[in-house]
Amino acid sequence: MNQSPKRVSVHGGHSGQFCLHAKDSLEHIVKAYIDRNFSWVGITEHMPPSHDEILYPEEKQAGMTLESVYRRFAEYIRECRRLQKKYSDQITLFVGMETETYPGCENQVKAILEEFRPDYIVGSVHHVGTIPIDYSQEEYDRAAAALGGIDELYCRYFDLQHTMLQQLNPAVVGHFDLIRIFDRDYEKRLQRKTILERIVRNLDYIKEHGLILDYNQRSLLKGAGEPYVSKAVLEMARERSIAVVPGDDSHGVDSIGVNIDNAMAMLEDMGFEIDWQKPA
Repeated sequence: MNQSPKRVSVHGGHSGQFCLHAKDSLEHIVKAYIDRNFSWVGITEHMPPSHDEILYPEEKQAGMTLESVYRRFAEYIRECRRLQKKYSDQITLFVGMETETYPGCENQVKAILEEFRPDYIVGSVHHVGTIPIDYSQEEYDRAAAALGGIDELYCRYFDLQHTMLQQLNPAVVGHFDLIRIFDRDYEKRLQRKTILERIVRNLDYIKEHGLILDYNQRSLLKGAGEPYVSKAVLEMARERSIAVVPGDDSHGVDSIGVNIDNAMAMLEDMGFEIDWQKPA
């Protein structure tokens, strides 16, 4: 008799304690994962930026500075290590971080890794240049206009992702096709030759280096029709036997585990390995 896959989240655990667009304390987040019968979870708070342009509008409005964001991240690592130890008999916690990708970020990432020694990193792209592409439709449109169109924005996004993969070789690749977030025509666009070539190149790198694709469910909470990654990309990942692992990308107790059971069922039905690859 086949066993049901264990509940996990390879990209989860943002809390209001350490992230302004999340809510609830990190300990409440961890206890909720325990209550909802998760076997293991990666807590993956955002890394602090290296210059003011990368501070999010919400952080600027709150009067935060590079120094205060850095101190907050240091406190996150300390608190997460405490909770990792405190609840070790109830859940396996990985103390992770989610990277950013912007000019000069690789030096910041390497310095953070050296100082704080997280268990693993989620390699993500949230910016094209210094413009956040997932913050609002207006910022997304501004990024596209700066490059000459949405197709060009996709190409730049996947090129930045490839550079990030080469520089950081992250254990987990976060929300692989986040670039489609404000694009109603993304299904057709993902099949365009110049874009598809870049997707294939990046997936081949992920396969070659044994990285994990985050099957990120947060898009569903924002009204999208499917998770990151999209079904078309998921099929390409399956063809390459890439490890795909569910992530809830939770930003509070009420979003912990939402759609995870559906994600696990989808991956199992498609023939993915459900003895989930761990990120560390």
